[in-house]
Amino acid sequence: MYRDHTSGELRLADAGKSVRLAGWVQRARKMGGMTFIDVRDRYGITQVVFSNDSNPELAEKAGRLGREFVVEVKGTVRERSSKNPNLPTGEIEVEASELRVLNRSEIPPFTIEDKTDGGDDLRMKYRYLDLRRPSVRSNLELRHRMAFEIRRYLDSQGFLEIETPILVKSTPEGARDFVVPSRMNPGEFYALPQSPQLFKQLLMVSGFDRYFQIAKCFRDEDLRADRQPEFTQIDCEMSFVEQEDVIQMFEGLVKHIFKYVKDIDFSDPFPRITWKDAMERYGSDKPDIRFGMEFADLTDLAKGHGFAVADEAEIVVGIAAPGCASWSRKQTDELTEFVKRPQVGAKGLMWVKFEPDGSIKSSVGKFYTDEQLKAWGERAGAKEGDLLLVMAGPAMKTRKQLCELRLEMGNRLGLRPKDKFAPLWVVDFPLFEWDEETQRYYAMHHPFTAPNPDDVPLLHSDTGNVRATAYDIVVNGTELGGGSIRIHDAELQDTMFELLGFTPERAHEQFGFLMEAFKYGAPPHGGLALGFDRFVSILAGLDTIRDVIAFPKNNSGRDVMNESPSPIDKAQLDELGLEIVKED
Repeated sequence: MYRDHTSGELRLADAGKSVRLAGWVQRARKMGGMTFIDVRDRYGITQVVFSNDSNPELAEKAGRLGREFVVEVKGTVRERSSKNPNLPTGEIEVEASELRVLNRSEIPPFTIEDKTDGGDDLRMKYRYLDLRRPSVRSNLELRHRMAFEIRRYLDSQGFLEIETPILVKSTPEGARDFVVPSRMNPGEFYALPQSPQLFKQLLMVSGFDRYFQIAKCFRDEDLRADRQPEFTQIDCEMSFVEQEDVIQMFEGLVKHIFKYVKDIDFSDPFPRITWKDAMERYGSDKPDIRFGMEFADLTDLAKGHGFAVADEAEIVVGIAAPGCASWSRKQTDELTEFVKRPQVGAKGLMWVKFEPDGSIKSSVGKFYTDEQLKAWGERAGAKEGDLLLVMAGPAMKTRKQLCELRLEMGNRLGLRPKDKFAPLWVVDFPLFEWDEETQRYYAMHHPFTAPNPDDVPLLHSDTGNVRATAYDIVVNGTELGGGSIRIHDAELQDTMFELLGFTPERAHEQFGFLMEAFKYGAPPHGGLALGFDRFVSILAGLDTIRDVIAFPKNNSGRDVMNESPSPIDKAQLDELGLEIVKED
């Protein structure tokens, strides 16, 4: 054996023991006639001391060690004279009697510490070194523990974990597919699954009434902090259930994991809000309800006073920022520049300060009296000392822009702490969304989402107002997961395809195997998928999912460590019957 103890387990009770450790040199330092090295492994750090007096040859050998050398050390545990309260092993050290260098290391390109000097690109290029850092390693340990506990919980609820195929048929709805050419079937392609959606529905037809899978999924879409081209979801489906059954089941799972990881008890049911209310009150279908600043519709109060920005707008809406009336003109100008950024896309921002002395100052004061602005404040719930921030324009676009400003204000005011969690359900989504460019309806979720039973008569007469039997679970402004009750009636599924612009031939071409399966007694069923990477990152207090994935891609979808994607040999292309066409 190279070691009989790890570098994180020795304590004062082990004093006098002869031990053998193995790991990486975190750092080496000389003090007087002593050389100290910190030996690090996955479990922690132990200080090892070499004395010139007792063994000068060994101490001289230790003095030649560099960072990240791999070493084996034998010695005796003793109490440290200068204890380190920041380390679990900080009360002891190992007095070395043997040292073996197992492997040398070049000087690493960044420090292997929690507070590293490596930027994101450098750390991703040398990800195998970045994974040695305790903070990154702890994220993967959390991921491991959560995966095991999720499996235990779902097993206790009667779910079976069943794997579904990775090479599947390409379907036209949703994000772009990653496609894989088939050598054995020239000119034909597989797709990598965006989710196991069709297969889990087939499992319900097969009689497996409770299925789950911690499934790898693939989407060829533009990336951001909570997206990767390949990601993992906790994919679940149940038979003979209605929406309430699914919500209760997976609210129970989420509560269980919060208790298991953070020791947080959510004794009350999670709040629920309709999609319509979420958009009107927060400008988002994934609202962060850790803080207030709900939207106030000021349209009727703002119009008709000769201010063109308001008079020509579809909507005028505002939020009251508590205690911000004292903000300087420079600070309000910064907010105006924030909403003008391309990521937000607004043309400007109005503000009204309700001073502590009762006076009112505003960027639109020449168009409105103090009494009129006071009415704005009352509508928005602004008090003396508050700052009212107002935007105007097209309804949906303006609400989304104000949502970005609301979240920015929440950050600036410290109202979004990472150790506070506010889950909720968003329900009653629209079944369809209209696309102006193609002049057709698309499924807001996917083509198999069941309409609200009360709205089925509206499918042809008032298509845009049909509600879906769909639900999302949201935590701190992040969509943790979502799902729906599925269509299990073949006739209703045909109607759905028709409304989405599918001809019977095209529908059969894309989904024929599912439609055929439904002819043989499909049970009522529904399900939900939780973003596993997102769940781990939320509980780890991270802003990105990259640090809970062992080998992530960057924002361009590239793995800079193994340099993929990359060209392939012409011989491979020829074998697959493919040709690369270069753009002019």
